[in-house]
Amino acid sequence: MAEREPRRVVSGMRPTGRLHLGHFHGAIKNWIAISQKAECFYFSADWHALTSEYKDTSGIAQAQREMFADWIAAGLDPERCTLFIQSQVKQHAELFLLLGMVTPLGWLERVPTYKEQQEQLAEKDLNTYGFLGYPALQTADVALYGADAVPVGQDQVSHLELAREIVRKFNHTFGKGEKPILVEPHAYLTEVPKILGTDGRKMSKSYGNAIELGEDPESARKKIMAAVTDPARKRRNDPGNPDICGIYYLHKAYSPSETIDLVNRECRTAGIGCVDCKKLLLQNLIPSLEKHRAARAALDREPGRIEALVQLGTQKATRVAEETMDRVRAAVKLT
Repeated sequence: MAEREPRRVVSGMRPTGRLHLGHFHGAIKNWIAISQKAECFYFSADWHALTSEYKDTSGIAQAQREMFADWIAAGLDPERCTLFIQSQVKQHAELFLLLGMVTPLGWLERVPTYKEQQEQLAEKDLNTYGFLGYPALQTADVALYGADAVPVGQDQVSHLELAREIVRKFNHTFGKGEKPILVEPHAYLTEVPKILGTDGRKMSKSYGNAIELGEDPESARKKIMAAVTDPARKRRNDPGNPDICGIYYLHKAYSPSETIDLVNRECRTAGIGCVDCKKLLLQNLIPSLEKHRAARAALDREPGRIEALVQLGTQKATRVAEETMDRVRAAVKLT
């Protein structure tokens, strides 16, 4: 966690539709907590969605609406933070272009997730400038609002470090006074930085291993009961290692401490089997999913509310972004 209290926070999420448990524990839960003490801007990263989904953009608008609804249903209060759409604030593209002028190609190629995603999503053509350069767009997303803190998952820390380097180089190249043009952001890691999917990998819709935040109870049961556990535990009497098991990660997120302790102890000694462990998880997971489903249903009974909130937020974000671009254009001598 960042050592000092944040003043202004910016973060975004690609509009892929309904949220899953990894989204909540890797980002939303922390967003909610930070919105109680800082000015927060949270956006739909629809331009970022194009980096891997550019061949079919037909579902982005609906996915965006679903995502905003899940944010609010999960507890994000639009009265305490600004919700907006990235592509409707054109200053993101302008600053992205200017940052691209000073960002070395080698910096982008060294981002760990660049090659990792290409390998994991081999069925998609990700050999594009947009995919390579999206860390620079992420930098623009944050720098536009003068954010001093960014809540990120562990897999995004390298991108934030790169963002700091890009901001630093931009300030050095164009800044002539003592006050920097753009603010260097710092990382705020979530308490649960990673939730494993049903196949043991990071939970992701792209991998088909996700459990939605509002998953139907019966569907959730089927997914959990079929989920991969410790691959070395082939028989009921084999001791297991909960530290590599996705079910144990979910226990730590949803089960009370006594259940977590029991699972940790009994798994290692083969005191309980994987089926029993999964049933214990469902006792606490299902009620949480049903609570979210109820909150979503309440939002769906108010047509137009989400769109109105996002429109107001986008207008505010545009005003703040333009203030930053006034300084940037002056520094680059483009006025």
